[in-house]
Amino acid sequence: MLSLLNFIAFLAVTGYALYLAAHVIYSRIMFIQLGKKSNLRKDTAVRLNEFLVQVFGQPKLFKDAKSGIMHFILFYGFIILQFGAVELILKGLIKGFEYPIGEFHPYYSVLQEVTTLLVLLAALYAFYRRYIERLTRLKRGFKAGLVILFLTILMFSVLMSLAFEQLWLGNTGSPHAPISSIIAGWFAGVSPAAAGVWFYVFWWIHLLTLLAFAVYVPQSKHAHIIFAPVNVYLRDTKPAGKLTSIHFEDETQETYGVGKIEEFRQNQLMDLYACVECGRCTQMCPAAGTGKTLSPMDVITKMRNHLTEKGAAITSRTAWMPGFVFKDTGADTLLKKAETTNLVGEVITEEELWACTTCRNCEDQCPVANEHVEMIIDMRRHLVLTEGRMPSEAVRYFQNVERQSNPWGISRTERILWREGREDIVVPTVKEVDEFEYLFFVGSMGSYDQRTQKVAQSFAKIMNAAGIPFAILGNEEHNSGDTARRMGNEFLFQQLCEKNIANFKKYGVKKIVTICPHTYNTFKHEYPEFGLEAEVYHHTELIWTWMEEGRIKPSQRVNEAVAYHDSCYLGRYNGMYEIPRKILQSISGVKLLEMERNRQDSMCCGAGGGMMWMEETQGTRVNLARTEQALRMSPTAIGSSCPYCMTMMSDGVKAKEAEERVATLDISEIVERALA
Repeated sequence: MLSLLNFIAFLAVTGYALYLAAHVIYSRIMFIQLGKKSNLRKDTAVRLNEFLVQVFGQPKLFKDAKSGIMHFILFYGFIILQFGAVELILKGLIKGFEYPIGEFHPYYSVLQEVTTLLVLLAALYAFYRRYIERLTRLKRGFKAGLVILFLTILMFSVLMSLAFEQLWLGNTGSPHAPISSIIAGWFAGVSPAAAGVWFYVFWWIHLLTLLAFAVYVPQSKHAHIIFAPVNVYLRDTKPAGKLTSIHFEDETQETYGVGKIEEFRQNQLMDLYACVECGRCTQMCPAAGTGKTLSPMDVITKMRNHLTEKGAAITSRTAWMPGFVFKDTGADTLLKKAETTNLVGEVITEEELWACTTCRNCEDQCPVANEHVEMIIDMRRHLVLTEGRMPSEAVRYFQNVERQSNPWGISRTERILWREGREDIVVPTVKEVDEFEYLFFVGSMGSYDQRTQKVAQSFAKIMNAAGIPFAILGNEEHNSGDTARRMGNEFLFQQLCEKNIANFKKYGVKKIVTICPHTYNTFKHEYPEFGLEAEVYHHTELIWTWMEEGRIKPSQRVNEAVAYHDSCYLGRYNGMYEIPRKILQSISGVKLLEMERNRQDSMCCGAGGGMMWMEETQGTRVNLARTEQALRMSPTAIGSSCPYCMTMMSDGVKAKEAEERVATLDISEIVERALA
């Protein structure tokens, strides 16, 4: 009779818990489906490879080795222990049950117990990291600690159940059950009947905790257990950071960008429930690190909470289960609140949106493949294109680019003047030569900024020395539109894009080289959608190629200790880390210095996403923080491969009053000095 009652209670409790869990999971799926269709590429092989590497290899988690090891044990431990959980449940329904795997069961038993102990230790270490070591990137509080409590109880109850089962069945200690045998030895005086009672006490503790965990997980930050693997597999396989275009010819569109949570694509909404709240993104964010209100993690979690609230109202589904515990306020109240809460301006403030430098450090750190930057730009698009709200500096930038195709509003007829004053270089326009191999797209910085003009001249000198036939568009060149796009003005970007591509086709351009990583990135990955058919190179790529081919021979000694700064758009956007370093290391006298944050972890200079043209009104200036990191290496020069980076680092050096002892140099300038 007791066995029957136990079985009935098991079915009732388990059935109810599984219903609650299924309701919550299905509700979240319905909320995600409120978004627009994703239209993802059918790159099955790419997705499967990414899934296997990121989900089962977890390389991003190992950027923090301690957390990586802990999470690795928890991840694989839980996979292994699922088999043990089923067996333990069956033990409570069938006395003495064991999987019928014969001689392999003792080894299976050892694996289960050792894994249980390791997971228990990992859970205790997680508590230590969060509440004693108090890592700044981790949140503390009841919700954050609840899962650690669940894990601890689950592992403890497994070992106690197995220990009392031994006493109940009259089994002696076994080396194949090493941990439970030790525990059983502590209670050797307990009678079999009492041991049976204690077995069921811990069995029910384990079962109820397991079911509570199953109900809690999908409505907590640990929903990533369910959604993160799917998010990794369904991530957009387009080039890193490539933005989705707005189709302005679609006359059915009444608004542009994202002003409501359901205007995001479904794969973007999946990001919200995949978030681990590990804080890695915010820890590496240059805005968050210098006192701005922006926290990439908070952006995700605030939008997740907003989606859950609004989704519950729209679908009339209870967002939290069991409903009677959370005392749902009712669909009408939720809907009214959700409809009157603006995504842009209330859920996510304008200060947060305009603080982003689009460096993608958040995305590079994220272990679940979240893409924060495009969501931020989508909301900027709403502000700029739909509401016409933006900082005054952005208004001025757009007006200058629209009128004169450069950020300063200088006459477009002066775009070609940068080539004057250097009689030792030959820089023809496309109209002045019959043929050319490369179009040198100088860009607005190279054409108008006095400091960057010297970089353009140095690169021209290198091309002359290498015997490379090239030409420039001169006054026919337009701004690339990259910054306008990332500031939210998609319409202006597409106008500039079409004008540039028309010129490229007019002059039969097959190869393009630029000194600007931002231009390089947008030409290489975004212009092809609008018709560009040309090979695109960053100037460091070609310099290294010509050095390898022997076209240029930097034989002169250059005595500089160079702290090299990685450009975000060259590095994290395009994976180009080694070429600039190889160039520097091949020049006699140059000592390469690596800052603490380098390569993938390099900190942004603060210029991306339009911040080059806007004032920072909160916290410390990003370029100052990055300059300080460079100066700690005691360099004689700070090296870069980007006009924006060089400008920001130059300003930082001046602000730190270090310009007399530390120069700021582009790679091409160092190479030019090394030429015979």
